[in-house]
Amino acid sequence: MKLLIAFSPLIVLIFFQEQISCFYLAKSTSSGYYQDGDFVIGGLFSLRMTLGGHLKPKILFKDKTDTLDVVHVDLTRHYQHILAIVFAIENINKDPHILFNMSLGFYLFNGNFIETKAMESSMGLLSGESPPIPNYTCRPEKTDKVVAVIGGISTSISTQISRVLSLYNIPQISYAPFDQSLGTSVQLQSPYQFPVHNAALYQGIIQLLLYFTWVWVGLVVPDDMRGEIFLRDITEEMTNHGLCVAFAEKFTEFSATKSENLKHFMERVTLTGVIVAFGDTHDFLISVYLSIYYAPFGNIWITTSDWYITLPIEQNRVYRHFGGGLLFSFHMDEILGFKDFLRNVQPRKYLHDIQDVWSILFECPYFDKDGVRELSQCEPNGSLSTRPLHAWDMNTSPSSYKVHAAVYAIAQALHEELSFRVEGGSLDKSVLRAPLPWKLHPFLQNSQLGRSSNEENVVNKEVSATKLDIFNYQSLQSGTKAQVKVGEFVFESHSVQHLSLNDKLITWGEHHNQSPLSACSQSCPLGFRKTSVEGKPFCCFDCAPCPDGEIANETDMDQCIKCPEDQYPNKQRNQCLPKIMVFLSHEDTLGAVLVSLAISLSAFSAMILGLFVCYRDTSIVRANNRNLSYLLLISLMFCFFCSLIFIGQPSTVTCVLRQMIFGVVFSVAVSAILAKTFIVVVAFKAIKPGSRLQMWMVMRLSNVIVCCGSIIQVCICAVWLGTYPPFPDVDMHSEFGHIILCCNEGSTLAFYCVLGYLGFLASLSLLIAFLVRRLPDSFNEAKTITFSMLVFCSVWISFIPTYLSSTGKTMVAVEIFSILASSAGLLGCMFLPKCYVILLRSADLSRKKFFK
Repeated sequence: MKLLIAFSPLIVLIFFQEQISCFYLAKSTSSGYYQDGDFVIGGLFSLRMTLGGHLKPKILFKDKTDTLDVVHVDLTRHYQHILAIVFAIENINKDPHILFNMSLGFYLFNGNFIETKAMESSMGLLSGESPPIPNYTCRPEKTDKVVAVIGGISTSISTQISRVLSLYNIPQISYAPFDQSLGTSVQLQSPYQFPVHNAALYQGIIQLLLYFTWVWVGLVVPDDMRGEIFLRDITEEMTNHGLCVAFAEKFTEFSATKSENLKHFMERVTLTGVIVAFGDTHDFLISVYLSIYYAPFGNIWITTSDWYITLPIEQNRVYRHFGGGLLFSFHMDEILGFKDFLRNVQPRKYLHDIQDVWSILFECPYFDKDGVRELSQCEPNGSLSTRPLHAWDMNTSPSSYKVHAAVYAIAQALHEELSFRVEGGSLDKSVLRAPLPWKLHPFLQNSQLGRSSNEENVVNKEVSATKLDIFNYQSLQSGTKAQVKVGEFVFESHSVQHLSLNDKLITWGEHHNQSPLSACSQSCPLGFRKTSVEGKPFCCFDCAPCPDGEIANETDMDQCIKCPEDQYPNKQRNQCLPKIMVFLSHEDTLGAVLVSLAISLSAFSAMILGLFVCYRDTSIVRANNRNLSYLLLISLMFCFFCSLIFIGQPSTVTCVLRQMIFGVVFSVAVSAILAKTFIVVVAFKAIKPGSRLQMWMVMRLSNVIVCCGSIIQVCICAVWLGTYPPFPDVDMHSEFGHIILCCNEGSTLAFYCVLGYLGFLASLSLLIAFLVRRLPDSFNEAKTITFSMLVFCSVWISFIPTYLSSTGKTMVAVEIFSILASSAGLLGCMFLPKCYVILLRSADLSRKKFFK
């Protein structure tokens, strides 16, 4: 008792101090806007921002060294958030089927765009006055009825509000853009949010970039966890779709006020023509203001929220720098009756702060009347629907939609809590008190809201398909600055999504007449492929021409396409053309020359054969077996004729006949020469003069030589035919743009065996003839045989390397030429001297006999 008496003066002092503090605050400050009800919903909104002279970076522009005065910026369009909560509460109070005919009220505070101010306003909401004294309740008749709070236009402001409200376990519904990291830094509770499908937003941005082929894109995000998550996810998606990040800039209000940071930011912005800015108005408000004030970028901005601002500068300047930009906004239906409500709003009917808005929108000042501020010179029946679009938008903003939905979520949770109390018999309307705020948590958690905390994951309750509207910042023909819907993106899954865009509705601002380009490197034209540049992203590349045989029929191809074997690339290497089939034909100049030469030499051989037949009884014809001479001439005729088989389109028959006839006929001719050589040796070395028997045996032996030499070649050809015979083939690579029809020799070994055998016979004849070259001259063919074999061997020795190094029609022509040259060499060397003797020397001898 003594202790109580001792401390009673202190208790009284504390009591009177609280009363005096509350009395002083009530007299000196604003205590928000209050409308009574059985239950009260608190509201913390951001209606004004302050820009000071310290925001101007002095070192950026030397001609702008003056500092800015402190500027208070009223964000008039944010007043729609307050009107949304008023509209929702009025409708709920008119509905007798909800809250058991009890009423809702509201208690609204302005938290500006300052985090400390938001925390102060949240404490003022709990104490009933602003500025507040923590843990003091000056107006319990107001604060005790608060069941939940709607507030937080941004992640940072929502976090600060949550730090205060979570101490008292009061539910908070944030209308900021959804942030799955929100609440991880708060130890108690996180605010409720309206979940959205971030994957739909990422895919929408990616599809838009792909649609306009913007592959070199800058990213600007707030410097918080939400920005980190966006950077991580969007960078991964961009890489998967072949898009590159030109730069990634994290921005905060504080960093924007530093000259060196803003200068660095503006330098990086020039790296690309397209910038994706993830964040809301609050995240970039100061940055946008400074950007507009100082530097014309000419970039196309893709934003994820509406950067609606009302600054003390010309609106034309806003759209000069951000005109042509594109905005992604989650599709939301219009609130039924909300436009009519806005159209009928009057400043005298609703909260006093609407008078400030009215003064700004309608440009009519205040005047004092008996100490009361009233609007003057305002339209008596003025309507918000008549205001310019940049100052007031009659369409429901996403934030207003969330505020309206939050009111209904709280009302539904209250109704369920009351229903639970009715069923339990604990609801007594005569002694009605608002439920303790924490009792609403179980009911709010069952709604379409989500929460994030250290212990639990975010609750996502989305519809199966997410729809995003795409707006374009542009100036209408009337001069009004507006956001025009130009398309939409519907996302169901990564495999089911659809982007629809009306290009004709899009304007690209004053810097561009058409869709701008945004690429690190110039596009590689047709016929060129991309080559990577060391140390740079894959979007930065050089262009290199396609290699031989390959094309690039599209721009920016990573690899050239190889033409099919029956096609070849054109000079520009952007198209494959069908190859032309060619072969050594009779119509070709070379073919016609070879045909003429073969026929001429065959005719010449026939003439010589006819001459020999006419002078068959002369000694020079009879020498060395005239039958062998006849056989040799006939075989040479066939040698000339066999070359004709090589000319013309190859077929199975001609491919087989050409090599077989060539080998056999030439073996007969060379065997006949070998037999002649043998006769010369035997006639002058081994036979006695006048021995007819021995001479008969020599003649028989020569016939055996011819037959055996020919039969061996026939056997080689038979083996060739039986194992791997020649066949028609095509050569697609030897000549550019041509398919050469040719004969494949089949067995290369057999082909060179045929040539080798002919070489063996020729070498043997050459060796024997060379050994007997000094025998008596009369009718001795040793010298002519030696010379003819030298020509024959020289032709075929030179044939082999020439044949191997030639391709296509040239290869066939080389073989034909070798056949004709060797045959003509044999014909000329063996028979022209005899023809000379027969035709000229015989005439001389006849004249001598006549004169004698």
